[in-house]
Amino acid sequence: MTVVADEIRCSHCNAPVEFKPGEIITTCKYCGFTTVIQTGQAFNFEHSIVLNNYDVAKMENYVRTWMSSGFMKPGDLAKKSKIDEKNLVYLPFWVVSVVATTKYNGIFERISPPVMKDGQIKKEYDWLVLARSATVFPTREYVVPLAGKIPYDFRKIEGFAKVLNSEISKDDALDMAKQQIDNHHRFLLQQNIDRVIEVSTVLELKQMVYLHAPVWFIKYQYKNNAYQLIIDGTNGNTLKGDIPSTKF
Repeated sequence: MTVVADEIRCSHCNAPVEFKPGEIITTCKYCGFTTVIQTGQAFNFEHSIVLNNYDVAKMENYVRTWMSSGFMKPGDLAKKSKIDEKNLVYLPFWVVSVVATTKYNGIFERISPPVMKDGQIKKEYDWLVLARSATVFPTREYVVPLAGKIPYDFRKIEGFAKVLNSEISKDDALDMAKQQIDNHHRFLLQQNIDRVIEVSTVLELKQMVYLHAPVWFIKYQYKNNAYQLIIDGTNGNTLKGDIPSTKF
């Protein structure tokens, strides 16, 4: 007979730990201790947090300022929009710090006659992997301010904020980063060669950090249509902003 656990207790303070199906790494909201649900063991990797710098009122002002700036927006957007939701969510990320080296050879066909070319692309990344399996988020547009990270402290999180747990393990995150970096380097290769004959990418892993970062999800209405903003809670950068169409 198979039994599904509906409660896990923190191995540090014995308080009940909240989690949802699919989540494999969770953090106790009472003491801040982090546990791998699959094994019930204490989390033994670096767990950091980036702090939010906006309260609800500041975010409201920020959104209204965003609405009133930029020539692509309707002139009455700030005045006639209704903000329905202002949700602060601490999203979980794996930050994969690597040196990626791609060696290649292929054919450059933009000249006549075509020529064989070989070389390498070597870059250093703090590659970001969203630790949620079904969340749409503009990860490539988001630059986590790693210089501002501190050890995870549940006491620094606002009472109205939502904290999501990881659904992706460290190994899975590393595999995802490898695939994404390989695809990115293959895209960069198009500047140097037209037809790839051989290509291989090797990663030198420096470190992996499990990190929670504050992101504001804003929903607003304009002329009975719904739109969304996604805003970095550390510096106010707009990661994604839906703008109503304007007729010129």
